[in-house]
Amino acid sequence: MFNQQQNEDFQSSTQMSAQNSHGGHELFDSHEAISGLVAALEHSVLYEPHIQDPELKQLMTRQKSYLTQLYNTIVETLQTGQEPAVKTQTYNMPFDNNTVYGMEASQPKTPAQSVNELNDSCFSSFMMGHLKACASHFTMTALEATNPVMRRVFADSIPNLIEMAFEIYLYQNKNKYYQVPQLKDEDMQAYMNSFAKIQGQMPH
Repeated sequence: MFNQQQNEDFQSSTQMSAQNSHGGHELFDSHEAISGLVAALEHSVLYEPHIQDPELKQLMTRQKSYLTQLYNTIVETLQTGQEPAVKTQTYNMPFDNNTVYGMEASQPKTPAQSVNELNDSCFSSFMMGHLKACASHFTMTALEATNPVMRRVFADSIPNLIEMAFEIYLYQNKNKYYQVPQLKDEDMQAYMNSFAKIQGQMPH
């Protein structure tokens, strides 16, 4: 009798509507990922009045618009389990990919003690932190998602979060907020050539 009831429960669980086709881990991870996205959007409301550089303000507005649509897409997918009305969009940054290498001497930083001490370097760093957190949460969620549409929405969004983070990095690098040291040429070559390709026929 007990085994028959178990089988009936299992059969009914496998015949759930698409709306209910989410596993427990998926729901927990999804809530954490969506909450991280909400935090990024809400914090942008705090940052916007204090940003001085028009370029950073435009960057934030552009990214906020994308993240708002992404939020709606994810929430719809979570609630329906179906293909969302607006699928995952591709985020294209307008910047080139050129990094300025090298370090310049600067004053040591200390944590700001008042809102007035916060500047565009701080705000761009905060924005980067939110995107890194979202990329991490989205990856973990995609790995746990049982609903194929939910999994794909999160997985397809990760490259776009990376693109947005890289856009902020380029802004920071250009303004010397994020300086990039390099190794000496011989050390760089040693690292670059420390692995070799597998020779011969690849195993099938």
